Amino acid sequence: MTKSRLEAFTDGVVAIVLTVLVLDIKIPDPSGFHSLWVIRNTLL
Repeated sequence: MTKSRLEAFTDGVVAIVLTVLVLDIKIPDPSGFHSLWVIRNTLL
């Protein structure tokens, strides 16, 4: 992996993490389909 590809990957990961933190997106409990069904209105 070249240095520029690693930098681009790192920038992407940091951007996603910061977006989740700034928007205060709650990660659901990974207990299956039920947790996705409960937060469906938030996602849509």
